[in-house]
Amino acid sequence: MFLGLRTAIYPVPDLDSAKAWYGQVVGAPPYFDQPFYVGFSVGGFELGLVPDGTPGTAGPHALWGVAQADAAFERLLALGATSLEPVTDVGGGIKVAAVRDPFGNRLGIIENPGFNASDVR
Repeated sequence: MFLGLRTAIYPVPDLDSAKAWYGQVVGAPPYFDQPFYVGFSVGGFELGLVPDGTPGTAGPHALWGVAQADAAFERLLALGATSLEPVTDVGGGIKVAAVRDPFGNRLGIIENPGFNASDVR
C-alpha cells in the first residue's frame, strides 16, 4: 500500500551545475551529496538528482507546492528555466504551471489552498 509521495528524481547531465541551480530554486543546499545522487529536503519531501538517465518532459508530472504560483513561476524563469505551461487557474483557487529546467526536465508547480500539510503521513 502506498503511504504517499516521498521523492521526485530528476536525471541531469551535469550534476554539479544541477546541484547549484536546484540549490537556488529550493533555497538550501542538499542534505545528501554523493557522486551518484544529490538529495534536497523540500517541505518534508525529497527532490533528488541523478547523473544517469535522460532528462525529459514526458512521463509523470510531479507538482511542487508553492505559496504563490505567479511569483514562483517568474522566479524559475529568472533562474534560467523556460516556460512549458504558463500559470493557469484550474478552479477552486488552484493554480498550476510548468517549466523546463536548464537540464531538460519538466518541473511543475502548484498553488493549492486546499492542501492540508497535516494530512501528509
